Amino acid sequence: MAGGVQLLCLATSSGVPLYCRSKGESRQLPFSVIGSLNGVHMFGSNQDVLLTSTCTDNTRVCWRVFRDSITLIVMSSEEDASDLYLSRLLDNVFSAMVLVIGLDDLVNLKNVERLKRELRACYKLIDSLLAASDWIGDLTLCVDCVVSPDAAILQEVLEVFVAAAESNFGCLVVMGKVVVATEKWWRLAAQEVVLLAWLVGSLAPSSSRDYPIYLPHGSPTLVERFWSPLLEPLKTCFRLHHCSFPACSPLHHSIVGLLLINREQNKNLFTLQPHGVENTQQQEAILPPERRRSVLRQFYTLAVSAYFPADTTEDKPALHEEFHAGFTHAPSECYIVAEDHKCYGIQTQQHQLFLTFTADTPTFALRNIATKTLSLLTKEVPF
Repeated sequence: MAGGVQLLCLATSSGVPLYCRSKGESRQLPFSVIGSLNGVHMFGSNQDVLLTSTCTDNTRVCWRVFRDSITLIVMSSEEDASDLYLSRLLDNVFSAMVLVIGLDDLVNLKNVERLKRELRACYKLIDSLLAASDWIGDLTLCVDCVVSPDAAILQEVLEVFVAAAESNFGCLVVMGKVVVATEKWWRLAAQEVVLLAWLVGSLAPSSSRDYPIYLPHGSPTLVERFWSPLLEPLKTCFRLHHCSFPACSPLHHSIVGLLLINREQNKNLFTLQPHGVENTQQQEAILPPERRRSVLRQFYTLAVSAYFPADTTEDKPALHEEFHAGFTHAPSECYIVAEDHKCYGIQTQQHQLFLTFTADTPTFALRNIATKTLSLLTKEVPF
């Protein structure tokens, strides 16, 4: 299963497979293997042992049981696969199933064949969670955003549009990233907001759509009447979705990947093209996009697991570094140096910033560049 991911969904009580989704070079697993993976978890459970994860030389496996009804198993041989990521992936997958078909049918599992048919409606959203993309909200549990210079006028029109649709919830999404949203939309649970944005990004393009899980349920004329006059600002948002913020905010040339998280508002800016699409070929020659994505996700996972652990007990650190006696403070910055890149992370009360640099960037300069970048993105953008 080199470089691939396998996701299995089974009925907990019977072990009957409900679906199997894969990514990369994965091939369909035989039923005997599926049975073995579920069987070892059930055996542990019967012995009062909770089996959550294990790993071989090249594959990591995680198990989760939801509501004593649905068992999810994921196997990944990808370089950036970690327990933190796989655990959040399984949580997101189950929440995606609830989002599309509701909780009752998942908890009160009476007709397996009918449930299998209903679950097909979840496949696009689940596949988007498995696929590598320009989004990182699946890992950070924060909404991927785009900062637009026309945010004020877009916000104003959105408010009028949502009122006309007789709803309190609405957002403007560009390529899966949120540009503006109503106040009550931001009050939704962080995971719900993330999944709604991912769902919209996974659907086929359409000028208007009536979908049972998001508002508004309006007529096709609403979209054109309100948004046609703002065609140019909308085009600007589209041009910005790769970089996630205006080009008028120049970053240091050594930065090849960026993740900025607003911890208070549960949203983030994520880009692998921090200098715009015009310099894409030059950036790719330095560090390919897939490598940049993997590096940044691995660094984020390391930082939040070992140095910036969450206040809640949702994700227990897989790695915790014991500092020497006498240091009573929590770390607020960290960095790594590798053969083909360097990374630096900063945590403040409101933000977290994670940067990937070219390998030739002087290590002593990382902190200065990161500090100035954080100031630029939070004061001049702002975010």
